[in-house]
Amino acid sequence: MLAKLRQMNREDLPRVMEVERECFSTPWQESAYITELSNRSAYYIVATVDDLIVGFAGMWVIADEAHITTLGVARDWRGQKIGEQLLIGLLDEAIRRGARRATLEVRESNTVAQNLYRKYGFRPAAIRRGYYTDNHEDAIVMWVDDLHSTMFGNQYRAIKEQVEHELSQVSHHSSSEASAEGVK
Repeated sequence: MLAKLRQMNREDLPRVMEVERECFSTPWQESAYITELSNRSAYYIVATVDDLIVGFAGMWVIADEAHITTLGVARDWRGQKIGEQLLIGLLDEAIRRGARRATLEVRESNTVAQNLYRKYGFRPAAIRRGYYTDNHEDAIVMWVDDLHSTMFGNQYRAIKEQVEHELSQVSHHSSSEASAEGVK
């Protein structure tokens, strides 16, 4: 499903908080997002489908490093490449802001997210023992280096083009079905 990405704003927070509670057992408070939205080093986006917020993501870019702080997709919208589109949106902005590397923490049990991050060049670099306060699960710290290298750029462009192609096929197929249904 092709989602539209845009910067998050305060008016988005009620829906963002709904998705946040669906995604995370220890959700951030709304006040944390309010603070983040006024932080010049932070960048937060939402993914929308027909004006409904179906996911969100955020990061900090400090000096030459991007730190992805959150990425969540509403339960009913998972498996439709929304998270991947959000990750692309963050990486595009990180590169635009001059970040040379990007990092994030991911639950050890969240293999779906780990596989997505690996697809984009992130590699495990460390373990933070007991990082998550709800169940003391370990976090895997992942990094991708050389965001401005030719090798990363070529691989990144190829993956983005493939994702865009897949999403355009799904979108075209859905439009055809909707048109066919409307003719009945």
